[in-house]
Amino acid sequence: MKQLRFILPEIDREATRKKVEEALETARIYKQIGFVRREMKQTPSYEPRFHGATNAVGKPAEECAVWNVDTEERLRSLTERVEQAVSRLGRTEREIIEKRYLEDEETFDYQVWSEIGMSERTYYRAKSRAFYKLAFMLCLEVYTPLPEVAIG
Repeated sequence: MKQLRFILPEIDREATRKKVEEALETARIYKQIGFVRREMKQTPSYEPRFHGATNAVGKPAEECAVWNVDTEERLRSLTERVEQAVSRLGRTEREIIEKRYLEDEETFDYQVWSEIGMSERTYYRAKSRAFYKLAFMLCLEVYTPLPEVAIG
């Protein structure tokens, strides 16, 4: 009788960290300046168009309005999810993430760990744990591809 073996994928730490940092940065910018709406282009083009008829009807006003509404909703939703996930972290991890990524001014790691009164090594360990938890809470984890395994 053969024994079942489960091959679990490993997390790509670098790609996961980048995705979490992008989500935190997007949330910070959205909280700071809100959403900048796209405006419809109304400048006529006096250049002749030398391509064939596509029979496609363009609706620039509707497309612009739909893009604005969809993008703003996506950003608002992401910001709410990030804030909710950060609020569920432990006190130290939450403080690190809020000070480093969610406050108005851009701060650096060394400023945060000295402000909190933490050693560099402990700071990076806590930050790593916080990123790991945020990645799973926000479903941003990236897995390395599994090697092809012959079954038989």
